[in-house]
Amino acid sequence: MPALNFQKQFATLVEAGEKHQTIRAYRKDGRDPKTEQTLYLYTGQRTKSCRKLGEVICKTVKQISIQGSAITLGVNRLSFKQENELAKADGFDCFLDFMEFFHKTHGLPFHGLLITW
Repeated sequence: MPALNFQKQFATLVEAGEKHQTIRAYRKDGRDPKTEQTLYLYTGQRTKSCRKLGEVICKTVKQISIQGSAITLGVNRLSFKQENELAKADGFDCFLDFMEFFHKTHGLPFHGLLITW
């Protein structure tokens, strides 16, 4: 039963049902979410302001790589249009904001999972 914590900037979108995906690094313990599992969505975990945003069923889990300005989903490199759609679906205004966030937060290249519900 994986719990996913969302930063405050994404919590409203998740709670409103406008954000149906998240990109996460692989877990060190190997217990990454799997399709059809229940995902428990939170914001502020491990703080006094922890709040449950909802419970959803995981639809897909796909490998994602973000390198420089190129994104690969599984073995397929995304087109510019697909990159923009991915960024917007992930809660960003544009692809540039998406890339800046990942560069600052995780560093590039980034390898992880695209989790959808």
